[in-house]
Amino acid sequence: MDFMTPEQRKRNMQHIPSKDTKAELLLRKALWHKGLRYRKNVKILPGKPDIVFTKQKIVIFVDGDFWHARGHLDRPGEQIGTNKTFWRKKLTANAERDRFVNDALLEQGWLVLRFWESDVKKDLGKCVDEILRYFVL
Repeated sequence: MDFMTPEQRKRNMQHIPSKDTKAELLLRKALWHKGLRYRKNVKILPGKPDIVFTKQKIVIFVDGDFWHARGHLDRPGEQIGTNKTFWRKKLTANAERDRFVNDALLEQGWLVLRFWESDVKKDLGKCVDEILRYFVL
């Protein structure tokens, strides 16, 4: 049972950012300090990647654990206590869109890297090292 009224829940969900999340900011700052320059949220690319290295043709997405159903990829929406039908449909559509975006970018010759927000927050250095593997510095 949801402890918020529908109006409170709506207001709460509207305030969740779709860009410039804490995990994105952490990763971007770490890359900047390594001397890597990037574009952010490039609208002309499928999925508006969070970080784009145009010369290297690398795009990076920082996926939210909730919105991309981390740990529940085979059963999206299982982590939800209320309105499971809606959330299953929503999270399944998010996963399908992620696959479509990956395929579209790969067809255009881009390297697609995806990181979970919890992994960025837990081990930022490992994520940065993974990205650096694709650079000749």
